[in-house]
Amino acid sequence: MSVRALWIISHEKGENVSIRFSRRFSTVEHRAKCLAGPSHVAVPEESTVLQLLLTELGLSDSDKSYVALRDDCLHRQRSPALELHVDGPGKGILWPVLAISQGPLILACLCLVDAPPEPRPPLANLLSVSQGLTLLAGLQNFLLGSGNKPDSEALASRLATLPSVLLQVCPLGTPLDVPLLGPPATPTVPTPAGNQKQPAWKTGLHRGRAVVNVALKETVRSMQYGSQSRQDLWDVYGTVTCKCEVEGVLPNVTVTLTLPPNGSPLQDILVHPCVTSLDSSILTASSVDNSDGSAFSGPYKFPFSPPLEPFRLCSYTSQVPVPPILGSYELREEENQLRVSVNLKLHESVKNSFEFCEAHLPFFNRDQMGAVDVKVSSGQLDVSKENNLLVWTLGQKFPKSREVTLEGRITFSGPTPGPTDPLCTELTAYIKLYFKVPDITLSGCCVDQHSVQVYSSAKSRIVTSRELQSKEYFIWNSTGTAPVSSGQMML
Repeated sequence: MSVRALWIISHEKGENVSIRFSRRFSTVEHRAKCLAGPSHVAVPEESTVLQLLLTELGLSDSDKSYVALRDDCLHRQRSPALELHVDGPGKGILWPVLAISQGPLILACLCLVDAPPEPRPPLANLLSVSQGLTLLAGLQNFLLGSGNKPDSEALASRLATLPSVLLQVCPLGTPLDVPLLGPPATPTVPTPAGNQKQPAWKTGLHRGRAVVNVALKETVRSMQYGSQSRQDLWDVYGTVTCKCEVEGVLPNVTVTLTLPPNGSPLQDILVHPCVTSLDSSILTASSVDNSDGSAFSGPYKFPFSPPLEPFRLCSYTSQVPVPPILGSYELREEENQLRVSVNLKLHESVKNSFEFCEAHLPFFNRDQMGAVDVKVSSGQLDVSKENNLLVWTLGQKFPKSREVTLEGRITFSGPTPGPTDPLCTELTAYIKLYFKVPDITLSGCCVDQHSVQVYSSAKSRIVTSRELQSKEYFIWNSTGTAPVSSGQMML
């Protein structure tokens, strides 16, 4: 596995986005040219790479509400392997470009694919993708350390030493200390993992008692319309992330996911390559097919030989009967005023204990807000007149009734026009919910501490957690038009 180019980009808020470090490997580029022949796409200049990468990650032109390459509904981000569409004389597609972002940095690399460009090989068959992500994760740990945001002097010092570090860990574009080519072993009984060398980019070894951390996170999305003619949509996407900190040899581990007796089977399960064996029935359930009720419903066992860095063990989707928060939103135009009515209800199956919960009500394509006479039954309301935005902070709990309301009138008579949006014209408007609920999942899926098995003579400390978080959770005004999808929401 080799990389054609490597970039480290600074994108801290309030500062100019720039490439802090870049390295191209001419020998690898020559190999790429020989493999691709006349269809070879050369790596463009840094400024072009920066613009293309920011656009693909949705970070460009933040002042513009619509950018075709970023926001068009036909565009689907292919994370973690991005496509960069290069224009000009050497136009074509650079693929796969891997990118990870944390704290103030974006780390990206262009991998060499040891195969003809057409037909494009499946992503799952490319060992260079997983190895490239491993390299980026290691460099990220080297630059940022244990925290997400080191001081500027420490970061500058580490960036200054990066050329000599790369000379040792990635000579001529080929990272060292990565798995050898070939299919992984698939033992039926967990066996000792063997000696895994500490990669050169790791800054230190774990000392003390072994710790296995398993974090389960579910993300819920929703489109609610409050109309019988338009069907409400919602979906749940779950990920299990593991981190194993062990002094010396890494042991084999088995993590088991369980569902409640009446829980819906997990679907669309994807697993990390380090999983050593798996019941084939786990992978057959799909959200695309109509379920006949006979799908595998657990327990879901994942035996694996852990890599040295934190990794995503598996991901899944789940069909749940109701969204966690049901809402209704009504806007009515009255002269130069809007009459606003909102009702939010927390479903009884959801734990009434939030880390945070907010409802944002933006108003587009109108004059700037004037008088705001709005009352809430619970929480606190903040008004941003310059942004035509109401922020309703519900805090950490709904009231005992699990129901909250917002009522009032808003005038728009400011001297300057407010923000614009090509979609939200007239009475087309929405509420967007932001919330996180610790120690719960909507599907009921969980990882019991006692179900995590570590095959090691030394006793390990097991840490498990789970949480539910919103993403793209919209409630549309029922008295206006709204975008409607005719199919299932796509993750």
